[in-house]
Amino acid sequence: MNPPPPIAALDGIRVLDFSTVGPAARCARILADYGAEVVKIGAPKKGALQIEPAYWAYGAGRGTRRIRIDLKAREGREAFLRLVGQADVVLESFRPGVADRLGVGYADACRVNERIIYCSTSGYGKTGPASSWAGHDLDYLAMGGFLHTSGRRADGGPALPGATIADGAAGGMHAAIAILAALLRRARSGRGEFLDVSVAEGVLSLMALLVDEHLATGADPGPGHDVLSGRYACYGVYGTRDQKWLAVGAIEAAFWANLCRALGLERWIAHQYDDAQQDRIRADLSAALLARDRDAWVTELAPADTCVAPVLSISELALAPQFQARGVIGEVEHPQHGRFRQLAPVLAGASRPASVPHLRGAEASDAVPLLRAAGYAAGEIEALLGAGTVA
Repeated sequence: MNPPPPIAALDGIRVLDFSTVGPAARCARILADYGAEVVKIGAPKKGALQIEPAYWAYGAGRGTRRIRIDLKAREGREAFLRLVGQADVVLESFRPGVADRLGVGYADACRVNERIIYCSTSGYGKTGPASSWAGHDLDYLAMGGFLHTSGRRADGGPALPGATIADGAAGGMHAAIAILAALLRRARSGRGEFLDVSVAEGVLSLMALLVDEHLATGADPGPGHDVLSGRYACYGVYGTRDQKWLAVGAIEAAFWANLCRALGLERWIAHQYDDAQQDRIRADLSAALLARDRDAWVTELAPADTCVAPVLSISELALAPQFQARGVIGEVEHPQHGRFRQLAPVLAGASRPASVPHLRGAEASDAVPLLRAAGYAAGEIEALLGAGTVA
């Protein structure tokens, strides 16, 4: 196993993060895993209970700091802007216009730190007729064409995705990439910038092969349009004797030939992309794979250049030898929930902890050291805490 990088890629970068869940929270997790100091900024718990993510979500707060600030109070806004003066990135996911109305928008941040990179994540971006729409992952996948081109339910409607792809990739990774690029630009120009991250546009990036095909040729892709969306038997999911499933992705002719020979279906090698024969090929492939259990097929076929893999449940993948060997499952220690397993930083080049990280409870606060570092005197900090403006 390769040793971890000696220096975290984002060591010395401070991120002020307003998010609690969704795309921006995914982005903050990525930045923290690359070594950024992420400071979670929440609202003081006054009156109704604030919504908090589950204790295990988003890396369980691994490696992040916390402060609660009442942005509706003048002193709270001033405290936030003092923190901005020492920060590199602000990450927010308010509805469009809310940050400006609170006095913590990009223009406010620039007045105290012209080098600030201010990343705003929203469903549809800050402009356009849909900019004010509320939404969640499914809505962005719908607008971006992902649902239309996905598999179908029995009633013909699009199937629900098994993961929050828009939040994780189209939003979280999109924002992280944009921030990393902005940090590189700032290193050359000395200036910060505003990033308008639209999750729906991130979905378009994920759908670029099909969108660009339509724009260039006029085609209207949908389920079964091409090899990647179910048109051909060589690319699909098939049941096995134990009622589990195999993913078959034998797109290239050599891999398809290997699979056909292994299953005694040599007669179909030359007909891989013969549209007239796909129903017959699919029926024969289904019948052949039903003869044995999933893992028996994996043992035989996966190492034989057939592009076959098991469809693993979440509980199965947590024990999968491949992921165990790669060290992607780690442990953390929580003050209330004890020791439990979680995903370690999995993206390439991220820094994995050398020992078991000790987490802190949701009520933990770094308000005092953060405010002290921002130049507040002890009496000023005491007054802010006593008034409930900061916690």
